[in-house]
Amino acid sequence: MNLVALVLVGLVAALHAYFLVLEMFLWTAPRTRAAFGTTAEFAQASKALAANQGLYNGFLAAGLVYGMLAGDPVGFAMRVFFLVCVIVAGVYGAATASRRILLVQALPGALALTAVVIAH
Repeated sequence: MNLVALVLVGLVAALHAYFLVLEMFLWTAPRTRAAFGTTAEFAQASKALAANQGLYNGFLAAGLVYGMLAGDPVGFAMRVFFLVCVIVAGVYGAATASRRILLVQALPGALALTAVVIAH
């Protein structure tokens, strides 16, 4: 895998690991609430749901890291699969929650997927 693709996949994995931390551990913190536009009351009430969402983001990050470490053809298939999952989740999130998710999640996933396919 070429260096650009590797770096982009790594960045998407790191982004989803960051989402895990925000959603699982920092959901009720003032800065996280500001980033997601939630009140203290809503953050407290939705804490379990956010933690579940964070766990899924962790699985995306883990799958991307595994795809980076595994040899091809398995590594390539894993990278493609998890990047497509990231893109689909980003598009769904943009349609149901905030259009900003397209820029924060789907666009990096699409750029990484493009690089991975070109590098293959």
